[in-house]
Amino acid sequence: MSRLDSFIRRLTAQRDILNHVATDLPVPASGDVLEIGLGNGRTYSHLRELFAGRRIIAFDRALAAHKSSQPAPGDFVQGEIDQTARAFAGGNAAVVHADIGTGYPDQDALTLAWLPGLTADLLGPGGIALSGLPLDHPHLTPLPLPQGIDPDRYFLYRKST
Repeated sequence: MSRLDSFIRRLTAQRDILNHVATDLPVPASGDVLEIGLGNGRTYSHLRELFAGRRIIAFDRALAAHKSSQPAPGDFVQGEIDQTARAFAGGNAAVVHADIGTGYPDQDALTLAWLPGLTADLLGPGGIALSGLPLDHPHLTPLPLPQGIDPDRYFLYRKST
């Protein structure tokens, strides 16, 4: 498969699973939505539409998002995510979305050393996590993916209560 086709499949899976969470799954009635890795801001823009009544906080090393997809200054946290997001631990997030995989197994292994635990710490009871990387953690229970999404392409979890 070409890299272009792989990219399209990844973004299609991401959109479909985000829509599934917003329309088909019970999400805690309160709590923030956290975007781990703002990047260009495309997913952040989609999250704003899906979760219009919620605060959406984005984390990244630098603000590089398109102007139309930038969070308000108080909703963007700049720095190394594994360090800066810890200030939000304590479990009030309703949804955590993380798409920070690189496709390089050695680099992704470093991220997987902290991302599952951090995600579990950020979520409130019953909260939903979506990730481009698997989040193996005892407090995160895998959920079925929407039909048509490759089970190795994107991952969906609920935090146990």
